[in-house]
Amino acid sequence: MRRAVRRSLWLVLACALPLGAQAGPATIVMRGEALARAKALVAAGNPSVRPAMAALQRAAEKEMTAPLVAVTDKKSLLPPSGNPHDYFSLSPYWWPDPSKPDGLPYIRRDGETNPESKRDLDRPRLGAMVDNVSVLSLAYYFTGDARFAMRAATQFRAWFLDPATRMTPHLHYAQLVRGIDAERGSGIIDTHNFVDVVDAAILLEGSLVWSSRDADALRRWMGEYLAWLRASPNGQHERDARNNHGSWYAAQTAALAVYSGDTVYARATVEAAKARIGAQITPEGRQPEELARTRSMHYSGFNADALSCLAEIGRHVGVDLWGYEAPGGGSLRRAIDHLAEFTPHPADWPGQQIDAVDQRLLVDLLRRAQAALGAPVYAATLAKLPASMVSESRSALLYP
Repeated sequence: MRRAVRRSLWLVLACALPLGAQAGPATIVMRGEALARAKALVAAGNPSVRPAMAALQRAAEKEMTAPLVAVTDKKSLLPPSGNPHDYFSLSPYWWPDPSKPDGLPYIRRDGETNPESKRDLDRPRLGAMVDNVSVLSLAYYFTGDARFAMRAATQFRAWFLDPATRMTPHLHYAQLVRGIDAERGSGIIDTHNFVDVVDAAILLEGSLVWSSRDADALRRWMGEYLAWLRASPNGQHERDARNNHGSWYAAQTAALAVYSGDTVYARATVEAAKARIGAQITPEGRQPEELARTRSMHYSGFNADALSCLAEIGRHVGVDLWGYEAPGGGSLRRAIDHLAEFTPHPADWPGQQIDAVDQRLLVDLLRRAQAALGAPVYAATLAKLPASMVSESRSALLYP
């Protein structure tokens, strides 16, 4: 009986307090106050977050036994530098030219992934690292289970901090193309989910297994990487890209700037995204640069995701992208509204899409927009999707 009373009290408090009234972690893209509210709902046993919490715990237990990864795991393929600490990947949409005896130089087949890009290269390892630290740090935040924090901290150190295995903070050799002897700025997209990595690290702060020394060392690494992104020809190429590459460059650099303490640069980057929104999004919410792709709905969602991350970062530096409308009528909201229209039935999308759309990624985007804008269209769209997809999504914990 007493347990039931306590649980009911937790529920009343969690539902009654506004988001801003609840302290939370100082995360950058994730909303700390929303995480705090979700944590109270989890503690209260609220059914709205129970499926997502169960799914998170299953994922965390799986990550506990997943191998730790590092860029130095390379066995057969080294970057042109010969240094195993240097990140190395091949561009996924480039294939051998069938008209050439040796297949060189490779030719581009947009949207078609060459399996070669997944073999003993660093992009799959980077994805595994991001999944590991993101899942385990979030599970630690909600459960307090130190096992999760310890494993996440060990993975952080292996990728970023340990001298024997750490990645050098640059992407000179990201998404190279066989037969083309040139670095490619477009490879910077490989680290777009560093916006998740820094939030994961923030969730570990204060735990016994992630010391202030660890946190300071990671901030230094991210600061060095940010300096390379800003100064290198590769980074300048991505900064000027008019499609999702440019949006994700802006989201990465803004998030890393906030994380490493340069809020002046972060604010300038978010402010500059207003021009990007005007150039990328029509008054109808279409994104012409992404519609030119063979996976146009996927990339329209991918670009909107980057811009929504920038909008969340804007909350920390006093720039409102969520409410911004460009002089020509384009806005982030209209882009998401356009995607929401087709999310329940991707086959009706008025553009080329050569593979199935992962609706789970759109669930995350719609929940983020719902938290920021409160428009009923997003909740109505989510209600049309498979119930388990929506209820078990991790976004139910990020935006309760």
